[in-house]
Amino acid sequence: MRKLTYFIACSIDGFIGGPDGDASFMYPFVDEEFFAFLKAEYPETVSSLGRRLRGIEDLPNKRFDTVIQGRGSYDVALKEGITSPYAHMREIVASRTLTESPDPNVEIVSTDLVGRVRELKAEERDFGIYLCGGAAVAGELVDEIDELVIKTYPVVLGTGMPMFASGFEVSEFVTGSVRTFGNGVVVRTYDRKR
Repeated sequence: MRKLTYFIACSIDGFIGGPDGDASFMYPFVDEEFFAFLKAEYPETVSSLGRRLRGIEDLPNKRFDTVIQGRGSYDVALKEGITSPYAHMREIVASRTLTESPDPNVEIVSTDLVGRVRELKAEERDFGIYLCGGAAVAGELVDEIDELVIKTYPVVLGTGMPMFASGFEVSEFVTGSVRTFGNGVVVRTYDRKR
């Protein structure tokens, strides 16, 4: 069974973006040391454009071959004219409003996202599934998430888009690793307690 990993960046107070979803305040923290970590451990989580700009488009995937994102996250790329932001993976976009995919590499899932994720997890493949965001999709899939990789940036927002937009429910995870960087970023991994 493949793992679904929510690999997400957030503020110290747990927000993945401002009230409008903007997360550009996090970009300056992707310095040389932190980018070297991403490149070595999670190269596929860098968008196709980012990989091309950084000269790493030929790096093989290490952990994931499928990415799931919500419409809001996907819209960030669409606004730039990019219809396949993670062309180096199979792309799934959860959207109730997009009726047709603008790209042959992008599958639109408008109903039963949990069922589709269960199908993906049951596939016999060597790599896992990267849940990119956003909050509503993570909230809908919270019971399917097997691993959390939380990149915490040293900022406090006070309000904004939470990591999970869902009702109150306690879901326990076990701490895996913790790594700190010179710029104040902390990356923590957690496995679901089963």
